[in-house]
Order: sequence, then C-alpha cells, then structure tokens
Amino acid sequence: MAPSRYHAHVTHPGLTALKERIGPVRDDVVGHPVYRGITTPGAARIFMEHHVFAVWDFMSLLTSLQRRLTCVRVPWVPEGTGAGRRLINEIVLVEESDELDDGYLSHFELYRAAMADAGADTGPVDTFVRALREGVPVTKALEVAHVPRPSADFLTATWTVLESEPVHCQAAVFAFGREDLIPDMFAQVVRIEDPHGTLTRFKDYLARHIEVDADEHTPMAMHLLVDLCGDDTGKWRQCASVVESALRARAALWTAVLEAVTASSA
Repeated sequence: MAPSRYHAHVTHPGLTALKERIGPVRDDVVGHPVYRGITTPGAARIFMEHHVFAVWDFMSLLTSLQRRLTCVRVPWVPEGTGAGRRLINEIVLVEESDELDDGYLSHFELYRAAMADAGADTGPVDTFVRALREGVPVTKALEVAHVPRPSADFLTATWTVLESEPVHCQAAVFAFGREDLIPDMFAQVVRIEDPHGTLTRFKDYLARHIEVDADEHTPMAMHLLVDLCGDDTGKWRQCASVVESALRARAALWTAVLEAVTASSA
C-alpha cells in the first residue's frame, strides 16, 4: 500500500502567517530550561507526575476533534469532509490503540505504565480517571484527585478550548500546541541517564512520539487545519490567538515543573 498523501508536508499562506505569529511563544516552549533540568530518574518522576495530565487532556482534545469531524452516533450520517474524517481517524487509530510489542495500547496507558516502572506516584492520575469513570465532572475530579496545581491549571486551559472554541481553533491547538511541539520537546528529554533501566518504557514512549509525530501526525494535523480554515483569513487569525494562549499555558506548566524539580534537589 502506498504511503498516505496526508503524511506529506503541506504549505499554505494561512499556515505560514500563523507560524510567524506564534514563533516567539513557541520558541519559549521549545527552548524552555525545564528540559535541561530533567537529568536524573528522580527529576523524570516529578516531570511525569505533572505531565501525565497533559497526556490525558491530549486524548480528550483528540476525541473532541473526532466527535466534531466524524459521526460517532447512531443512526450514522456522513459528517464533515472526507479528508477531515480520514485524517482524524488515522491519528486516533495510533493514539488510542497503537501496536506495541504483542498487543495494542493507548499512549496514555503506555505513559501510565512507564510511570509505574519509574516509581512515579500514579495515585493522583488513577484517582482522577476513576472519578471520571464514575461521572464526576472534570473540574471536580481535579479537586478530588489532588492533581498538582500547575497540571490542573494547564488542563483547565485545554478544557476551556474544548468547551468554548470552534472546531478550527481546536484543530489549531492540536496541530501547533501539541503535535508540532512534541518532537522538539521530547528529543531533549530522551537523553536522561538511566543506569538501572527504570525509564526504559518512558523513553520508549518519548521515542515513539518523536517518530510518529514528526513523520506522520504533524503533517496530517496541518492538512486537517488547512481543510478546516481554507482561505478564510479570519479563521486563521482566530486560530493564531488561541494557539498563543495554549503555548503560554504550556510554558507556565514547564516553569512550574522546573521549580518542583529544583526544589526536590535543594
């Protein structure tokens, strides 16, 4: 089977303008000193205890897009564009049921397993997910689970996008606030020294995301955004504003994580 044409890089004046506008705040995220501060398994554990909630809300952002761009109800009727449906479903297939070792697993579940291997505290995220399964609203579940405040703030910012922003802005946050960032961010963390191998699965998670996001999901997310915005300059400007806010929220999370790592080694 030939490679999907959606894996190829895409160019569009709207994308170019958006990238130029968000460039400075994107640089703040990609060049954040937190990556240089995560040099030991102990620091990695603190990072994971905060970052796991960003992994969870990534899955929620992805699912929101799938619900908006495809039909996930009965009776089924065609919704959205054929290109949009194909793109989002391809991404969901990997993120929610990736082929790993001899089975299938979501990337969130892989991350949770990596935390256990590393000796990170999984109590808050397990309590959070359990509360959600029981029907507790997200904001209340954050309190019940005693989620670290920086992670709760980041997740709340994402939830605001899901509840109040149009689908093209959600897609822009997905493309530029997540997929486009991940290879540059994680390439810096994967080099942690790990003499006892407790971070093996964590590094596998990072390496898998570097691979799939750089080569497949980032260009696919860009195609999706072009499909949604087209030549509507108003939509592109709206996307840029929402992405800037999302990137600032990410930078704030990283600053708080670095402070927690520094405090633990003092």
